[in-house]
Amino acid sequence: MEFFQKLDWFLYFAYAGVASSVITSYMKTMIPLRVVSMACNSFFIVYAFAGHVYPTLFLNFILLPLNAWRLWEMIQLTRKVGAAVEGDRSFDWLKPFMSRRTFQAGEILFRKGDEADALYYMISGRFRLVETGIEILPGQVAGELALVAEDQKRTQTLECVEAGEVMVTSYSQVKQIYYQNPEFGFYFLRLTSARLFQNIARLEDELAACRIKAT
Repeated sequence: MEFFQKLDWFLYFAYAGVASSVITSYMKTMIPLRVVSMACNSFFIVYAFAGHVYPTLFLNFILLPLNAWRLWEMIQLTRKVGAAVEGDRSFDWLKPFMSRRTFQAGEILFRKGDEADALYYMISGRFRLVETGIEILPGQVAGELALVAEDQKRTQTLECVEAGEVMVTSYSQVKQIYYQNPEFGFYFLRLTSARLFQNIARLEDELAACRIKAT
Protein backbone atom coordinates (compact mmCIF):
# COMPACT_ATOMS: atom_id res chain seq x y z
CA MET A 1 0.00 0.00 0.00
CA GLU A 2 2.85 2.34 0.87
CA PHE A 3 4.37 1.61 -2.54
CA PHE A 4 1.29 2.95 -4.37
CA GLN A 5 1.13 6.03 -2.13
CA LYS A 6 4.63 7.01 -3.27
CA LEU A 7 3.82 6.71 -6.98
CA ASP A 8 3.36 9.80 -9.11
CA TRP A 9 -0.22 10.01 -10.38
CA PHE A 10 0.73 9.50 -14.02
CA LEU A 11 2.40 6.17 -13.27
CA TYR A 12 -1.05 4.71 -12.64
CA PHE A 13 -1.76 5.33 -16.33
CA ALA A 14 1.46 3.49 -17.23
CA TYR A 15 0.38 0.43 -15.23
CA ALA A 16 -3.10 0.63 -16.79
CA GLY A 17 -1.43 0.69 -20.20
CA VAL A 18 0.67 -2.36 -19.33
CA ALA A 19 -2.42 -4.24 -18.09
CA SER A 20 -4.43 -3.43 -21.22
CA SER A 21 -1.48 -4.41 -23.42
CA VAL A 22 -1.37 -7.83 -21.71
CA ILE A 23 -5.14 -8.20 -22.17
CA THR A 24 -4.84 -7.65 -25.94
CA SER A 25 -2.48 -10.65 -26.12
CA TYR A 26 -5.30 -12.92 -24.94
CA MET A 27 -8.05 -11.50 -27.14
CA LYS A 28 -9.20 -13.49 -30.17
CA THR A 29 -11.70 -11.16 -31.85
CA MET A 30 -10.44 -8.15 -33.73
CA ILE A 31 -12.96 -5.42 -32.88
CA PRO A 32 -12.66 -5.73 -29.07
CA LEU A 33 -8.89 -6.06 -29.47
CA ARG A 34 -8.72 -2.74 -31.35
CA VAL A 35 -10.87 -1.04 -28.72
CA VAL A 36 -8.61 -2.21 -25.89
CA SER A 37 -5.53 -1.29 -27.92
CA MET A 38 -6.84 2.26 -28.30
CA ALA A 39 -7.41 2.43 -24.53
CA CYS A 40 -3.85 1.17 -24.06
CA ASN A 41 -2.50 3.88 -26.39
CA SER A 42 -4.48 6.53 -24.53
CA PHE A 43 -3.13 5.42 -21.15
CA PHE A 44 0.45 5.54 -22.41
CA ILE A 45 -0.08 8.96 -24.01
CA VAL A 46 -1.19 10.43 -20.68
CA TYR A 47 1.69 8.76 -18.85
CA ALA A 48 4.32 9.76 -21.42
CA PHE A 49 3.11 13.36 -21.65
CA ALA A 50 3.03 13.87 -17.89
CA GLY A 51 6.28 11.99 -17.34
CA HIS A 52 8.08 13.56 -20.33
CA VAL A 53 8.79 10.14 -21.87
CA TYR A 54 8.74 11.39 -25.43
CA PRO A 55 9.60 8.22 -27.42
CA THR A 56 6.63 6.45 -25.80
CA LEU A 57 4.50 9.53 -26.44
CA PHE A 58 5.36 9.64 -30.16
CA LEU A 59 4.89 5.88 -30.57
CA ASN A 60 1.39 5.88 -29.11
CA PHE A 61 0.40 9.05 -30.97
CA ILE A 62 1.12 7.04 -34.12
CA LEU A 63 -0.53 3.80 -32.95
CA LEU A 64 -3.75 5.38 -31.69
CA PRO A 65 -5.01 6.63 -35.11
CA LEU A 66 -3.81 3.41 -36.77
CA ASN A 67 -5.85 1.32 -34.35
CA ALA A 68 -8.82 3.66 -34.81
CA TRP A 69 -8.57 3.27 -38.60
CA ARG A 70 -8.42 -0.53 -38.39
CA LEU A 71 -11.35 -0.53 -35.98
CA TRP A 72 -13.39 1.52 -38.44
CA GLU A 73 -12.47 -0.90 -41.25
CA MET A 74 -13.59 -3.91 -39.21
CA ILE A 75 -16.88 -2.23 -38.24
CA GLN A 76 -17.52 -1.39 -41.90
CA LEU A 77 -16.62 -4.96 -42.87
CA THR A 78 -19.06 -6.37 -40.33
CA ARG A 79 -21.86 -4.19 -41.69
CA LYS A 80 -21.10 -5.06 -45.29
CA VAL A 81 -20.90 -8.77 -44.55
CA GLY A 82 -24.40 -8.47 -43.11
CA ALA A 83 -25.56 -6.74 -46.30
CA ALA A 84 -23.80 -9.33 -48.47
CA VAL A 85 -25.54 -12.17 -46.67
CA GLU A 86 -28.85 -10.58 -47.68
CA GLY A 87 -28.08 -11.00 -51.36
CA ASP A 88 -25.16 -8.94 -52.72
CA ARG A 89 -22.30 -11.28 -53.70
CA SER A 90 -19.92 -8.46 -54.60
CA PHE A 91 -16.46 -8.60 -53.03
CA ASP A 92 -15.89 -4.82 -53.12
CA TRP A 93 -16.10 -4.61 -49.34
CA LEU A 94 -13.15 -7.03 -49.00
CA LYS A 95 -10.73 -4.86 -51.01
CA PRO A 96 -9.03 -3.24 -47.97
CA PHE A 97 -7.91 -6.73 -46.92
CA MET A 98 -6.54 -7.74 -50.33
CA SER A 99 -3.39 -7.04 -52.35
CA ARG A 100 -3.41 -5.95 -56.01
CA ARG A 101 -1.67 -7.92 -58.79
CA THR A 102 -1.46 -7.48 -62.57
CA PHE A 103 -1.57 -10.35 -65.08
CA GLN A 104 -0.81 -10.40 -68.79
CA ALA A 105 -2.65 -12.38 -71.48
CA GLY A 106 -1.51 -16.01 -71.47
CA GLU A 107 -0.41 -16.06 -67.83
CA ILE A 108 -1.69 -18.85 -65.63
CA LEU A 109 -2.94 -17.76 -62.22
CA PHE A 110 -3.13 -21.33 -60.96
CA ARG A 111 -3.34 -24.85 -62.41
CA LYS A 112 -5.65 -27.73 -61.68
CA GLY A 113 -4.20 -29.83 -58.85
CA ASP A 114 -2.05 -27.02 -57.41
CA GLU A 115 -2.08 -26.45 -53.67
CA ALA A 116 -4.54 -23.62 -53.04
CA ASP A 117 -3.89 -20.81 -50.57
CA ALA A 118 -5.67 -17.73 -51.98
CA LEU A 119 -8.75 -16.53 -53.81
CA TYR A 120 -8.93 -13.90 -56.55
CA TYR A 121 -11.29 -10.99 -57.17
CA MET A 122 -11.21 -9.66 -60.73
CA ILE A 123 -10.90 -5.87 -61.17
CA SER A 124 -10.33 -5.67 -64.92
CA GLY A 125 -9.42 -7.86 -67.89
CA ARG A 126 -10.77 -11.30 -68.83
CA PHE A 127 -9.96 -14.66 -67.29
CA ARG A 128 -11.09 -18.19 -68.18
CA LEU A 129 -11.35 -21.51 -66.38
CA VAL A 130 -9.65 -23.74 -68.94
CA GLU A 131 -11.40 -27.05 -68.24
CA THR A 132 -14.96 -25.69 -68.43
CA GLY A 133 -14.41 -22.60 -70.57
CA ILE A 134 -16.23 -20.43 -68.03
CA GLU A 135 -15.13 -16.78 -68.22
CA ILE A 136 -14.40 -14.89 -65.00
CA LEU A 137 -15.19 -11.23 -65.59
CA PRO A 138 -14.54 -8.09 -63.52
CA GLY A 139 -16.52 -8.16 -60.29
CA GLN A 140 -16.37 -11.96 -60.05
CA VAL A 141 -14.36 -14.27 -57.80
CA ALA A 142 -12.22 -17.31 -58.62
CA GLY A 143 -10.40 -19.83 -56.50
CA GLU A 144 -13.04 -20.07 -53.77
CA LEU A 145 -13.95 -23.75 -54.26
CA ALA A 146 -10.56 -25.05 -53.16
CA LEU A 147 -11.08 -23.48 -49.74
CA VAL A 148 -13.87 -25.96 -49.04
CA ALA A 149 -12.29 -28.88 -50.94
CA GLU A 150 -11.10 -31.72 -48.73
CA ASP A 151 -7.54 -31.64 -50.09
CA GLN A 152 -7.52 -27.85 -50.73
CA LYS A 153 -6.27 -28.30 -54.28
CA ARG A 154 -7.30 -26.34 -57.36
CA THR A 155 -10.23 -27.91 -59.19
CA GLN A 156 -9.53 -26.07 -62.48
CA THR A 157 -6.87 -24.04 -64.27
CA LEU A 158 -7.36 -20.26 -64.41
CA GLU A 159 -5.81 -18.44 -67.39
CA CYS A 160 -5.60 -14.73 -68.14
CA VAL A 161 -7.18 -14.12 -71.57
CA GLU A 162 -6.97 -10.33 -71.57
CA ALA A 163 -4.53 -8.35 -69.39
CA GLY A 164 -6.07 -7.05 -66.20
CA GLU A 165 -5.78 -6.43 -62.47
CA VAL A 166 -6.76 -8.83 -59.72
CA MET A 167 -7.17 -8.45 -55.97
CA VAL A 168 -5.78 -11.41 -54.01
CA THR A 169 -6.43 -12.49 -50.44
CA SER A 170 -5.08 -15.52 -48.64
CA TYR A 171 -7.28 -18.27 -47.25
CA SER A 172 -5.90 -17.45 -43.79
CA GLN A 173 -7.29 -13.91 -44.17
CA VAL A 174 -10.65 -15.30 -45.26
CA LYS A 175 -10.69 -17.56 -42.21
CA GLN A 176 -9.91 -14.61 -39.94
CA ILE A 177 -12.84 -12.71 -41.42
CA TYR A 178 -15.01 -15.75 -40.76
CA TYR A 179 -13.88 -15.87 -37.12
CA GLN A 180 -14.70 -12.17 -36.73
CA ASN A 181 -18.03 -12.45 -38.59
CA PRO A 182 -19.65 -15.91 -38.42
CA GLU A 183 -22.32 -14.71 -40.89
CA PHE A 184 -19.53 -14.62 -43.48
CA GLY A 185 -19.61 -18.44 -43.45
CA PHE A 186 -23.17 -18.40 -44.82
CA TYR A 187 -22.20 -15.74 -47.36
CA PHE A 188 -19.24 -17.84 -48.52
CA LEU A 189 -21.48 -20.90 -48.79
CA ARG A 190 -23.77 -18.96 -51.14
CA LEU A 191 -20.76 -17.83 -53.17
CA THR A 192 -19.38 -21.35 -53.65
CA SER A 193 -22.85 -22.78 -54.31
CA ALA A 194 -23.35 -20.25 -57.11
CA ARG A 195 -20.18 -21.52 -58.81
CA LEU A 196 -21.22 -25.16 -58.38
CA PHE A 197 -24.66 -24.48 -59.83
CA GLN A 198 -22.99 -22.64 -62.71
CA ASN A 199 -20.83 -25.69 -63.42
CA ILE A 200 -23.84 -28.02 -63.21
CA ALA A 201 -25.85 -25.84 -65.62
CA ARG A 202 -22.97 -25.87 -68.11
CA LEU A 203 -22.70 -29.67 -67.91
CA GLU A 204 -26.44 -29.99 -68.46
CA ASP A 205 -26.21 -27.77 -71.54
CA GLU A 206 -23.34 -29.87 -72.90
CA LEU A 207 -25.25 -33.10 -72.28
CA ALA A 208 -28.31 -31.66 -74.03
CA ALA A 209 -26.15 -30.66 -77.00
CA CYS A 210 -24.65 -34.16 -77.15
CA ARG A 211 -28.15 -35.72 -77.18
CA ILE A 212 -29.23 -33.44 -80.01
CA LYS A 213 -26.15 -34.43 -82.05
CA ALA A 214 -26.79 -38.09 -81.34
CA THR A 215 -30.34 -37.89 -82.64
